[in-house]
Amino acid sequence: MFSHIHPDNYDAQLLKKQQDMAKLFSDFSLPAADLYPSAPLNYRQRAEFRVWHDGDDLYYIMFDSKTKEKYRVDDFPVASELINKAMKALLAAIKNHRELRYKLFQVDFLSTLSGELLISMLYHKPLEESWKVEAEKLKVQLSSIAPVDIIGRAKKQKIIIDKDYVMESLQVGSKTFIYQQVENSFTQPNAGVNEKMLLWAQQATKNAGGDLIELYCGNGNFSIALAENFTRVLATEISKTSVRSAQINISKNNIENIDIVRMSSEEFSQAMNGERKFRRLADFDLTTYNYDTVLVDPPRAGLDRDSVELVRRFNKIIYISCNPETLKDNLALLVETHQIDKFALFDQFPYTDHIETGVILTRK
Repeated sequence: MFSHIHPDNYDAQLLKKQQDMAKLFSDFSLPAADLYPSAPLNYRQRAEFRVWHDGDDLYYIMFDSKTKEKYRVDDFPVASELINKAMKALLAAIKNHRELRYKLFQVDFLSTLSGELLISMLYHKPLEESWKVEAEKLKVQLSSIAPVDIIGRAKKQKIIIDKDYVMESLQVGSKTFIYQQVENSFTQPNAGVNEKMLLWAQQATKNAGGDLIELYCGNGNFSIALAENFTRVLATEISKTSVRSAQINISKNNIENIDIVRMSSEEFSQAMNGERKFRRLADFDLTTYNYDTVLVDPPRAGLDRDSVELVRRFNKIIYISCNPETLKDNLALLVETHQIDKFALFDQFPYTDHIETGVILTRK
């Protein structure tokens, strides 16, 4: 299943992605793309596996997305070395332990460059106090690998031993930024490439001044790294969990010029237009912001038409995209008012058809 995932194949697959992107965006006047490769192995900080019970045996499986055929997984070369170690150690620890293995159907791993690990164990059974007692012993047993926390999940249950997040450290240029990453919340899976994305955006906005508005800010991934280039940053995010993490991360990094508001891009557009008033914005006077730069990192669906109209009001647009197809559709509208100054390819997902892109546009 993973025979194609090998360093010898990496350069060829990356070249094909470059060629595919050049073809996809051939209708636009693009500058030469800045290219940011990934490490060829052990680049993913997240992984999830189904658990297969075969008599006394116990192992991980994954399914082929096209054929739905299942494959046994003993090693996962795309995942971090820490996850690969934990995969083996976890199974060895619970294989002969009925309380921890019975009705276990999935295990999720979240690791960090800083060396922390979070393991979520999902069950088709209610979790009793006895499970918690044994899971606490498991945590101690696995601590020889890394600082580890464990979560047990079952229907309407979530048992946390001892926390449901990790703290990541990302090096961006000469600075290190700290990010809380919570279980089941979105974070960039390829931390090494994420560092490159942040540095690219930081360098592209150096000495920009004015204020930055960010839509879809998540846990503050970009806001925190870019804050030093702007007078003020106002970031919006709809997820309560991500907003809480963003606020923690702002404090952890001792940044004082970022405000986070929980609202969608549609709601923010309505607020800017004066169409609706929001209690969440009661402490903000939107008329005092210098709306010069906007950063968007939307989901795969891209920007809807109203959001495109919103970002076209700004002089500079930083657009991070996980879906080149929807980016292409959005650019067809954005280039009516803006020109493309920078274009970048970030290989977040080696050996797949997916690639992350970055575009910086300025008003014509």
